[in-house]
Amino acid sequence: MSRTTDPGNTPPPTPMRRIAIASCTGTTIEFYDFFIYGTAAALVFPKVFFPALGTAAGTVASFATFAVAFIARPLGAAIFGHFGDKIGRKKTLISTLLLMGIATVLIGLIPGAAQIGIAAPIILVLLRIVQGLAVGGEWAGATLLATEYAPTNKRGMYALFPQLGPSLAFALSSGTFLIVNLFVGETSGAFLEYGWRIPFLASALLVLIGLYVRLTIEETPMFAHQAPRDRSGSGPLIGVFKNQPRELLLAAGALAMMFAFFYIGTAYLTSYATATVGLTRTTVLSLGLLAALVFAATTAFSATYSDRIGRRKMVLASCLLSIPGGLVLFPLVDIGTPIAFFTGLTLTLVVMGLSYGPAGALLPEMFQTEYRYTGAGMAYAIAGVIGGGTAPTLAAELAGRFGGAAVGWMLAGFGVLSLICATFLPETRHRDMENPTANQTPSKVRAV
Repeated sequence: MSRTTDPGNTPPPTPMRRIAIASCTGTTIEFYDFFIYGTAAALVFPKVFFPALGTAAGTVASFATFAVAFIARPLGAAIFGHFGDKIGRKKTLISTLLLMGIATVLIGLIPGAAQIGIAAPIILVLLRIVQGLAVGGEWAGATLLATEYAPTNKRGMYALFPQLGPSLAFALSSGTFLIVNLFVGETSGAFLEYGWRIPFLASALLVLIGLYVRLTIEETPMFAHQAPRDRSGSGPLIGVFKNQPRELLLAAGALAMMFAFFYIGTAYLTSYATATVGLTRTTVLSLGLLAALVFAATTAFSATYSDRIGRRKMVLASCLLSIPGGLVLFPLVDIGTPIAFFTGLTLTLVVMGLSYGPAGALLPEMFQTEYRYTGAGMAYAIAGVIGGGTAPTLAAELAGRFGGAAVGWMLAGFGVLSLICATFLPETRHRDMENPTANQTPSKVRAV
């Protein structure tokens, strides 16, 4: 992709290798912070923060706090999207990383309900909201960092690097909890007393690493060229809803399914396998590490292959697989063996990865530069609310009333919703991100 730069105003472009590292490192750290909360919500929080509710109700309450962050994500996308579209991608990404890191460390320091009573879950919810705000602003900025630097025919490949963040973060989260669990013992009360806090406190070191990496990159040339013409116009949030509401809603609906599958797999199945199936924490966390590798491989395949066949086809394939996948998931896990659990967990992550890989290029390609950060972030966050925010909470209630099969029907329902929306998505892989008017050519919009 050719660009004309102004040596007086635009810094030299950062090499793509450094951009790839910066986008991947940042999302890995942010999602590590997000995932350790999900793991703790499954294994620890019902007993630490909701002991008076009992096991079943405590689990529902714990996953309700997990869902709170998804409600905050659209607000975070709007806030940080505004600044990302007005003052730049780099500065905004540094802010989201700091916000997430501070909130995560503070969660690791909250006394339990036994020490401070009802104040404990209240503080937990407030910090969870802060996490949601940070993640709401993180993802879009990281993907824009990659796609706005990348050449047109390799945007899917370079957008892969921020998309690898969740799989690496899931492996890192599972690995950290596994090490702590092995150190303090499976049946030891030390895990509930202080062991679960270690992964949260360790986030401080990761944030320092992430800040160092992000401070070494420059602003994207695409934003630097576009920004001077657009700063005096209407706000980016208004621009998205006024000019591209259809794209916003279709993208959110098409990706809702992948969030439902992902958080059922990475959060709810952890609780279900230990409390209902009877597997040990060590087994579940160890298998989570292996499943994360499959997730990373699937994400890499779908992202790079979308440069050949298109983003839309990959998303459609994921939606089609999700419907039978949801129906067989819990009958499979209910077999009760570690292999059955691993197969079910891997199924959820493969479904997620097939959509998630191309999404890193798809969403930035769908929106114009002056409100791209806001548009991509809002679509991603709304999808997270629809799928990720509701699925684990509903799953705990559905499984308690009707058994695991009901959760599978819920997942299949998400699959149908996303399939309908994905059918109407435009194909974006040939779009000119710097010249939106060129995208009005039908052959470029629908080319596959």
